[in-house]
Amino acid sequence: MSVELREHALGVLLPVRAQPGARRNGVRGEHQGMLRVSVTQTAERGKANDALARVLCKSLKLRGGQLQLQSGATAQNKVFVVREMTVADLAERIALAIAEAVGN
Repeated sequence: MSVELREHALGVLLPVRAQPGARRNGVRGEHQGMLRVSVTQTAERGKANDALARVLCKSLKLRGGQLQLQSGATAQNKVFVVREMTVADLAERIALAIAEAVGN
């Protein structure tokens, strides 16, 4: 199974399964078509969303301006828009991030 990326007028929609309050920050793999990402920040007043965006940018080698939360601000399942990226390019970066996470 893989992360279900979809094209969007602004770029690519990236579904994410967030795990706030984890022991470490990082990509953890794939879960039901979503990229599973953990952050140490607890879910309060959007702080976990900010931490999640930072982890995604670092793991997927994105600039901060390329990533925007589209939906799920208060939910565990979120959707981000990744600008200036094709589905194929993002899929490749996700595969590398997952491979690196599994290797650790």
